[in-house]
Amino acid sequence: MQMLRTAQTVVLSYDVLMKAAQRHIELEVNLAKSEAALQRTLPDARLQITAPPTVAQIKLALINSDFQTGPLPASVMHAVIAKPAYWAFCWGSGLALARWLLENPEVVANKRVADVGCGCGIGAIAAKMAGAAHVIACDNDPDALVNAQANAALNDVPLAFCADVAQLDGDLDLILMADVLYDKSNYPLLSTAKSLANSIIVADSRVRTIDDSDFAVFHTSEALTYPNLGEFDEFRDVRFFRAS
Repeated sequence: MQMLRTAQTVVLSYDVLMKAAQRHIELEVNLAKSEAALQRTLPDARLQITAPPTVAQIKLALINSDFQTGPLPASVMHAVIAKPAYWAFCWGSGLALARWLLENPEVVANKRVADVGCGCGIGAIAAKMAGAAHVIACDNDPDALVNAQANAALNDVPLAFCADVAQLDGDLDLILMADVLYDKSNYPLLSTAKSLANSIIVADSRVRTIDDSDFAVFHTSEALTYPNLGEFDEFRDVRFFRAS
């Protein structure tokens, strides 16, 4: 009997080790894919694993902080405009939202949450760390999803992923969005979100009001995009809107 228990322990230990090794391989593959995607836009950039200010418990693979040492060549500027690697930055609103969720875990505790326009995934990661039962990171940019997958693995946080908000079912308690309203073509996401979840929280530094009476400001915060892009001071002010 003792030998049987020992053998079972060995098998279980081997299984745990194999799963850990597989997760490590997947992380390395996603980090390599993410850096290759970044360098298609910014050839001299690289990813570095770092913890954004004020949310030190979350590690992210972001663009190196010294990437911009001078004017960008015209060819690179065209690439940035055509295919911006926005997911390689932790934008101020996402950073503010993540910090707020970690400070107010009751907002997501035991809930089904989706982070729409997740970018690097910091909002989804923070929601899961704060106690959400299930979190979906959603972004229509496949490069963003690869980066978010890598970042979730860096933090040992289990997330689900989807590439289209239409793939989300209606069994959601809360939808999060951060810095998605910079483009007016994204405004229909607000109506879609209201049809999918009981509550929506939008954190955004680019808008002062939302032209939808269901959304009202309930909190303000201050945050900078990381690495620092030298944005105008007005973009440090993040407004939190809620509809429920």
